[in-house]
Amino acid sequence: MTNRFLIGALTAMALASCSDPQPNDQQNTDAASTEKVVNVYSHRHYDVDKQLFADFEAATGIKVQVIDADDDQLLARLAAEGANTQADIILTSDAGRLGLCKQGGFLQPITTKNLEGNVPQHLRDPEGNWYGLSVRARVFAYDKNKVKPEQLATYDAVTGPSFKGKLLVRSSENTYNQSLVAAMIARNGRDAALAWCKGVVANMAREPKGGDTDQMLAIGEGLGEVAIVNSYYAGKLMVSEDSAKQKAKAIIAVAYPVIGKDMGTHVNVSGAGVARHTKHKDNAIALLEFLTSDAAQSVFAKGNMEFPVKPGIAVAPELEAFGNLVQDQLDLSKLGENNAEAVKVMAEAGWK
Repeated sequence: MTNRFLIGALTAMALASCSDPQPNDQQNTDAASTEKVVNVYSHRHYDVDKQLFADFEAATGIKVQVIDADDDQLLARLAAEGANTQADIILTSDAGRLGLCKQGGFLQPITTKNLEGNVPQHLRDPEGNWYGLSVRARVFAYDKNKVKPEQLATYDAVTGPSFKGKLLVRSSENTYNQSLVAAMIARNGRDAALAWCKGVVANMAREPKGGDTDQMLAIGEGLGEVAIVNSYYAGKLMVSEDSAKQKAKAIIAVAYPVIGKDMGTHVNVSGAGVARHTKHKDNAIALLEFLTSDAAQSVFAKGNMEFPVKPGIAVAPELEAFGNLVQDQLDLSKLGENNAEAVKVMAEAGWK
């Protein structure tokens, strides 16, 4: 689904999603609220999530029912279902998409002492519509035999002439790239973001294709020297025993670029919020709080190579080996607010 179609669908259907329940709907809601179940609409597709949901079921007796789809499909489904949705929690792997969920009226504000204590302010919606659950940094994976880490201190570095024809990146349809550009707009302005996108396009080693891991495998094949990827993909590569990944694994290192002077590395979150029309609100809040607990945060870190949102939780050794991550403190709600402009900027730059 294209972003333009998605935004049109959200605009056309948002009113239906915000309509108040009718009397019969309210009776059904009252009955459903006593059920020991929580329905999760999820874009995440990791085995670690299955473990976390099983742990929650064992701890609470509340059954977790999951509907999987990609993030844009979930948004379209929520718009179509309106007040009749079965969703209790909406879970995605991008703060920009969480912002679109908020804009579409699919979430409701929730504030609890545990959630606000566990999730730092810049990693959650200021009004409590969603909370980050795990962090991933948008980093450079590079061929350590050909590139020195000091060449990759900033995101702007890869737009210079020394990386002409050497840069690997996935398409502009990718939400992580859209959110990176959205963050640049927030931090440095539209003109600077456009200049960066044009520099990326000018230095591409090939037309964008594949996922983050595919970009790193291309480095292993000598098709490029630097790739823009999420940190957890790089971490997973380092522990992979897959024979097809060994060439890339042997030569790749990771650099944490900064997004601007006195700023850190751009980060994004997997996060979740309570659905506006949830029938199991207490259960949904209980699951959210569980996912930000010490035990769950350790599972995110060790099981999926993601950085915990909760301070004080140990990071996976493979990520520690990449160096010290200094997170940019940008309010991540800006990613959703700037998503549409980011898509326009990338198109203007010719990023396919």
